[in-house]
Amino acid sequence: MRHSDRFRLSFLTTTASGTIAAAALGFAAPAFAEDQRPADAAAEASNVGVEDIIVTARRRSESVQDIPVAVQAISAQTVQARDLTSLEKIAAATPQFTVARASNGAGAQLTMRGIGSSATSIGIEQSVAIVVDNVYYGQGRVINEGFFDLARVEILKGPQALFFGKNATAGVISLTTADPGKEREIIARAGYELNARQLYGELVYSTPLSDSLGLRLAVRGSKMFGGYYRNAAGVQSYPTFDVATLTSNPHTAAPSAKDQPAERELIGRMTLKYDPGNRLTMTLKASGSYNETDGNGWNYSAVRCPTGATALNPAYKCEGGFRLYQNNMPTDIAQATPYARDNGELYNLYKSWAVTGTVNYDLDNVTLNSVTNYNWNNNKFTCDCDFLGGGVWATENATYHAFSQEIRALTKFDSPVNLMVGGLYQKTKRQFFQAVLFANIENSAAPTGMRYVAYAKDSQTDGETWSAYGQAIWKVLPDVEATAGVRYTHETKTSYFTQPYVNPALTGIFRPQSAATNGTLYGDQKFDDWSPDVTISWKPTTGVMLYGAYKTAYKSGGFSNSAINSSLVTNNPSGDLAFNPERGRGFEAGIKTTLFDRQLRANLTLYNFKYTDLQIDYFNAQVFSYVTYNAGAARSKGVELELEYAPSQAPGLSLHGTLNYNKARYENFIAPCWSGQSIAAGCSLTTTDGQPRQDLSGKPTAAAPEWTATAGISYETEVGSGLKIGGNVDTRTTSSYLGSSFGDPYTRQKAYAVLDAGFHIGAADDRWQLAVLGKNLTNKFYFIGGGTAPLTGAGTGTDHAKLGDIIGYGSMPRTVRVQATFRY
Repeated sequence: MRHSDRFRLSFLTTTASGTIAAAALGFAAPAFAEDQRPADAAAEASNVGVEDIIVTARRRSESVQDIPVAVQAISAQTVQARDLTSLEKIAAATPQFTVARASNGAGAQLTMRGIGSSATSIGIEQSVAIVVDNVYYGQGRVINEGFFDLARVEILKGPQALFFGKNATAGVISLTTADPGKEREIIARAGYELNARQLYGELVYSTPLSDSLGLRLAVRGSKMFGGYYRNAAGVQSYPTFDVATLTSNPHTAAPSAKDQPAERELIGRMTLKYDPGNRLTMTLKASGSYNETDGNGWNYSAVRCPTGATALNPAYKCEGGFRLYQNNMPTDIAQATPYARDNGELYNLYKSWAVTGTVNYDLDNVTLNSVTNYNWNNNKFTCDCDFLGGGVWATENATYHAFSQEIRALTKFDSPVNLMVGGLYQKTKRQFFQAVLFANIENSAAPTGMRYVAYAKDSQTDGETWSAYGQAIWKVLPDVEATAGVRYTHETKTSYFTQPYVNPALTGIFRPQSAATNGTLYGDQKFDDWSPDVTISWKPTTGVMLYGAYKTAYKSGGFSNSAINSSLVTNNPSGDLAFNPERGRGFEAGIKTTLFDRQLRANLTLYNFKYTDLQIDYFNAQVFSYVTYNAGAARSKGVELELEYAPSQAPGLSLHGTLNYNKARYENFIAPCWSGQSIAAGCSLTTTDGQPRQDLSGKPTAAAPEWTATAGISYETEVGSGLKIGGNVDTRTTSSYLGSSFGDPYTRQKAYAVLDAGFHIGAADDRWQLAVLGKNLTNKFYFIGGGTAPLTGAGTGTDHAKLGDIIGYGSMPRTVRVQATFRY
């Protein structure tokens, strides 16, 4: 059966199951609790019809149906009802958005409509930006943050130039945390997840301190007594050869933790809001997070191997699923290696804190806004970095600091034209250190901490951004609106990269800091960009809006802090570590409708965007090297249908879902070959550096299924005796796609469907609630990104190439949470 046939079968099965109704193929979420402004208050009171949704996608509170922007919204209630408390869970419920959790590098690959940034380079900012309380977070490690006590989530697709700090070429996930209200509120929530044996609890305390000052404290903690993936590794021998004494020494690597990730998490947030009821509003938010796991790369699954077993350890099967094969670092080696734990265990430890101050001041015709933020995070780990128990380990310590100041003015004149102008300043610093152990070598004469290290990396990038932007909104006619805006961005990045230690046996491969030439690499980069944005919209009648837009966006170039300096890879290391900015431009058109007395919401969006210099990180599995490339051009085009149906005859019932077609293809990319690619398989080009290349023009980008669909039904009703019950069933179906950015057909993920469901019972006044929340109930394993396992594959670019093993970034398994919530 072909992939497309399997997809059609899966979609028809989903339809027949009753989770989707005719004319109800679309995703929509309830309105925001804080910003809800129903068009019909009586309908809201009787819980009839689709709810209005207020968003701030243009930095103004507007109905999602009234703005010419492709945006989806998820309310705080829906976040809780569907357990969407992390970026991975939000992605699993959102069509055309994926998050692939990664071990090292950026820590994650975020992809929207087939456009995203590779996970393996820590120096790449994400094409899909995460914005928290109006602050830009471009780092993939943000997936280690837990998100709870949210006021709203907004998902904007396509290039975003004007409204969210720095540009985002593929999209924005905007998260807004809850503020204190005018009344005291206490929320206590506790739950237990059965698969990972996770116990978690949340406590929110919100109270007015005076007539003008409010306080909100929110804390969440969790501990897993098990995990999502099972480690099936056995004890491994790792003998080393001492290049100083020419002697051999035995070492033993025990299996890493059986159940991973066994996560421990603590998150806290304090919000102070000053609102005297006149023109001034001030908000201060301070937050911190602690996230620790057993294992690193705990979702790395061997999904496809030429022999059916892994090349580095034939005793380990290659069959995918929620299984991994990883070993701890030998304890005696760990005790001599920086950032390793004395017992050699694999781990990941993420810490962060942030402070955000927001000031709004309303003049008669102008609103002034200021957002000041400082955020810091640090990530340390030890990984079994071939991920298959083959004797490759690494430790890492990476720190990121960012300070930003944004100011904005919006006019609200009673005239046809209104303006927005603003500016952003950001100062960043990334510090990176990594020690890599492999090749069964040691050096007893090495500096402290380097005895068993093959090579170490030390890198830093200091960045500075100045940006100014403006937009004019012109009411051409009462029902016709035109907007035009532009953002100017000037960025500088100053970087260095060095390998402060290289084992003497490997100096012919890896250039040490002491090398006469190219020992330390430097980057001094400057970027300038203008990103315009033009939109026109027309409301021919009540409840109907048509719009068209020309959109552009820019994402900074940078420096590959986590690369290597290898003579086998490049003769121009400084040039290869630097990469150019990524840009997107194109058109979007759509129609938004609210019909049949607010019983049906139907939106249709068409888009066509071209991306130039798409930033893609390449991992050369045969020599363990990373290089960031700029793809010449790629195009993402498609159509998205969204519907929600809330029949007036059945208050509390909602049918919703989406149907999306997306075609994301390279238009011009002479790319490195995937490991083990033969001449016959397309690896038939060479460049001036002598490296084998392939032409990926016309080939799909990574994580870019052509078809995705979601479908769901939710219902809530009072049943008497002061009680109400409710539940939901939701599915997401995806056609096949490649996990690799480099056209490797062996990384293809077949079409699949995922089923979620939930049920709750509680007090009619929401004082208490008991819920059961299930995700991926069919326990479907799938992988989102993937590539060749380290040190596997051979003969790339020859007639006798040997395929490597394929590792995929695996999905979450079935989870079932039992949860109790109390409100006072």
